[in-house]
Amino acid sequence: MAALKHVYESQQFTQEFLDQLFILADQMRIDASKHQLPGKILASLFYEPSTRTRLSFEAAMLRLGGQVISTEMAKEFSSHSKGESLEDSIKVIGAYADVIALRHHEIGAAKRAALASSVPLINAGDGAGQHPTQALLDLYTIQRQFGEIDGLTVAMVGDLLYGRTTRSLCYLLGKFYKVKLIFVAPPICRMANDILSFLGEHGVSWSEETDLEKAAAQADCIYMTRVQKERFLDMERYQEAAQKYKIGPSMLEHIRPNAIVMHPLPRLEEISAEVDQDPRMVYFDQAANGLWVRMALIKSLLDP
Repeated sequence: MAALKHVYESQQFTQEFLDQLFILADQMRIDASKHQLPGKILASLFYEPSTRTRLSFEAAMLRLGGQVISTEMAKEFSSHSKGESLEDSIKVIGAYADVIALRHHEIGAAKRAALASSVPLINAGDGAGQHPTQALLDLYTIQRQFGEIDGLTVAMVGDLLYGRTTRSLCYLLGKFYKVKLIFVAPPICRMANDILSFLGEHGVSWSEETDLEKAAAQADCIYMTRVQKERFLDMERYQEAAQKYKIGPSMLEHIRPNAIVMHPLPRLEEISAEVDQDPRMVYFDQAANGLWVRMALIKSLLDP
């Protein structure tokens, strides 16, 4: 595979890298015993709460035969609370581990940390910035469902301003041919101009829509997101945005028969549990795919 030292943003990935990573992820699903990393240590350093990302990184390293050292809620329960800089923490942790998975509350923190790190560092989410490994597993899920990415229409719904998952996925989808994006969001959560400019520069067709039913009727993939309460200062505006778009039983007739509905999780009320049994709802498969993709990524960083 094309070598990467660190992973801090989706722009780093080439199509060749994506193809090779997904082949490796498929191999992991079949038999991970051929790709072991005995003696290697992953440090999971999470300054923000996480369930799927942290546990999937740790499970990935354990399934690869390595070991894990971990700190959860490092913002409160680490030397950060004493005023230690992120760079100093990374330099120290790099002496204990072979690879670091970092989640941080500040945009751009992962890139800063990578510059200070002596070992491979993986961005596990930096504030409202990016979440590149989520984008990898999202793209892997779409490819497994459709066989290819070219020509697909993807509707992204919900919190597109603060949602780092949608931002990161846009950077990856922009690498493919004739992909069309439909952005469905409350006015306060519209996709940011930097992403729209990137898509325009790369010839990616995009549009904005206020009617979820109309967008759903056009989409091969509906990517739902929760409105992120923790990013809002005005709770009244949060409540207004959070109630705007939902998928429940009445929405199913508007979703194309061969389409899929994804969600990076956790979900709140934007997807009703009543629709979970519909085969088009793939968000739990999507979360499971994170294990294989993160196994492949760790393997590629430590044993390219």
